[in-house]
Amino acid sequence: MAETEKAVRQSVSIPSSVARRVQALARRRRTSASRVIVELIETGLDAREQEKRRFFDLADRLANSSDSSEQKRLKEELAKMTFGD
Repeated sequence: MAETEKAVRQSVSIPSSVARRVQALARRRRTSASRVIVELIETGLDAREQEKRRFFDLADRLANSSDSSEQKRLKEELAKMTFGD
């Protein structure tokens, strides 16, 4: 979270096992549990955005490919991303 960005209070219930893990991370990093939660959320959002970009990059490559073996490989990668292994 950027220093100039206004903070918004948000109440979220999390499982106790997750709370323990967050507290442990906070102690190790010598920071607050709130800061750890913000960092984890930001990391997760960034990962989702990267996955989305990768999906669309693969789709563009598939649309522009004329090589049938590459098309097959790209289709398989897209299917794995969409439906899992």
